[in-house]
Amino acid sequence: MSLQQDQYYIDKVINGDTNAFSVLVDRYKYMVYTLAVRMVKNNEEAEEVAQDTFLKVYKSLPSFKGDSKFSTWVYKIAYNRSLDYIKKLGRIPETALIEEYAEHNRTSLASAIDQFEIDERKETIKRAMQELPADYATILTLHYFEELSLKEISKIMDASPDTLKVKLFRARKRLGGILKDRLQEKI
Repeated sequence: MSLQQDQYYIDKVINGDTNAFSVLVDRYKYMVYTLAVRMVKNNEEAEEVAQDTFLKVYKSLPSFKGDSKFSTWVYKIAYNRSLDYIKKLGRIPETALIEEYAEHNRTSLASAIDQFEIDERKETIKRAMQELPADYATILTLHYFEELSLKEISKIMDASPDTLKVKLFRARKRLGGILKDRLQEKI
């Protein structure tokens, strides 16, 4: 969704049309929930974080300047709310399982064997991602699964794009090492 399309609904909400906010929630609820569940590792807690995120988004809409994409701004709030929630519970941030992305967009595959191989690869990546530090797993998720640029991720995680580029490189390298070790174990 483009910033211009989002801005239409943002303006409606700011001008008192609270029903317009439901359009924004519908657009970004999956994205927010997915990030939250990766960080807090619990579906119910992720729902609570998502609700808290949208409450914060609603209250903060007048302060949205449009310097970045609306989705990036929402991600930043979701990321910070997730961190706050983890800290509140006294947990150390862990990596979360990768949920299935865009399941409703998946096209049927030619055979059950192909599907089985794909599912096996995804499961292997999920397990390997659990072994990564939380910041590495988050960067990989935002960059590869949510397809955000390093510039957008830098706004979410309050880190410079150069720092994130290094972390992304290290995260890929560490994930590759984990996957290589698992492959060698199977062989």
